[in-house]
Amino acid sequence: MQVTIIFGSTGGTTEEVAQAIAENLSCETQLIDIANASIDDFKNSENIILGTSTWGDGDLQDDWEDFFENLDNIDFSTKKVALFGLGDQDSYEDTFLDGMGTLYTKVKEKGASIIGDGVDSSGFDFEESTAQVDGSFVGLAIDDDNQSELSEERIKEWTKKIANSFN
Repeated sequence: MQVTIIFGSTGGTTEEVAQAIAENLSCETQLIDIANASIDDFKNSENIILGTSTWGDGDLQDDWEDFFENLDNIDFSTKKVALFGLGDQDSYEDTFLDGMGTLYTKVKEKGASIIGDGVDSSGFDFEESTAQVDGSFVGLAIDDDNQSELSEERIKEWTKKIANSFN
């Protein structure tokens, strides 16, 4: 089994989280920066983890923003997709992790089987998030700006949760 981790990283933190996820999964992984990704990278992968940070007023990371329309050309109906997002709950409490919410909405709309969702949102202090559905996050939530001491444990727990869900 192989898992493809596709991430967008401006300052390097999202890439570091992607690498930590890969290290914690007990399977073959392929890391791809969305800035260098192609539609074929998605089409040729059955098990995918997507990661992004949230910028400005809930925007996707720039490279994801540039690639986003291409997601409409991908059939996700045979794919298992997990998501992780980075955000700042203190400075952006009204748009916390909205980038992850944007990716979740798109891949779900395109037929993806979402795994790794239902992540407990307690322990975070924010007002609104499109990455929260029925009181839980749609994927791994990381606030490395305000809770970096919790990131490693959150990554370990989440990767345990998703490890057996991939084909």
